[in-house]
Amino acid sequence: MQTDSIAAPKTKRLVIDAPMRVFHWLFAFSFVGAYLSADSERWRLLHVTMGYTMVGLTIFRLLYGLVGPKPFRLSALWRKLSVAPSWIRSVMANPWPWNINWRQGQNLLMALLVASMVCMVLPLALSGYAVYNDWGPDFWIDVLSEIHEWIGELFLIVVLLHIGLIMVLSLLRKSDMAQPMFTGHAQGTGPDLVQSNRLVLATALFIAVLAFAVWYWIQSYWR
Repeated sequence: MQTDSIAAPKTKRLVIDAPMRVFHWLFAFSFVGAYLSADSERWRLLHVTMGYTMVGLTIFRLLYGLVGPKPFRLSALWRKLSVAPSWIRSVMANPWPWNINWRQGQNLLMALLVASMVCMVLPLALSGYAVYNDWGPDFWIDVLSEIHEWIGELFLIVVLLHIGLIMVLSLLRKSDMAQPMFTGHAQGTGPDLVQSNRLVLATALFIAVLAFAVWYWIQSYWR
């Protein structure tokens, strides 16, 4: 006698792979470390190390945005940002708030915050590098120092907005929007957005960042 086996439906989907999660948390840790050590001469080496680490992680993110899974491609981010003009026009032309596609606006804002953080890394790092290496006369160093500090504060505002938006969306959508960045999975049925977790690449990224931090700290300390 044969019995038909019915597979239990999937209750969660893989939506963020391990390299993206490792990148996210290393990037967040580096910014927090750099920001907290910014005003301390004693921890200046830590500040510089964290800054360089952010640059390296940004390079990884850009490369992964070119060759990585489709959900994390730069083209996917650009598509989300490219709807901004049409969405703004629809808001201005529609007098009734309940007829506005607010979900699209939420996704647009999230993409804008992410893109802003990526774009700010370069001027933040360049201004910090110039100050650290005394590029130019004193008055120019003072100007660059102010620019560096201003961008750092702006970066913090964007980070806080990013966190706040995730919290608000979690309430509106009745779903923990932060969970996928911890576990890689989102609750619900449907296909996985990424087919492989890529643990080897995630491990290599973590080891590379750790190795750089140790190497830079040692060689700078004894220089």
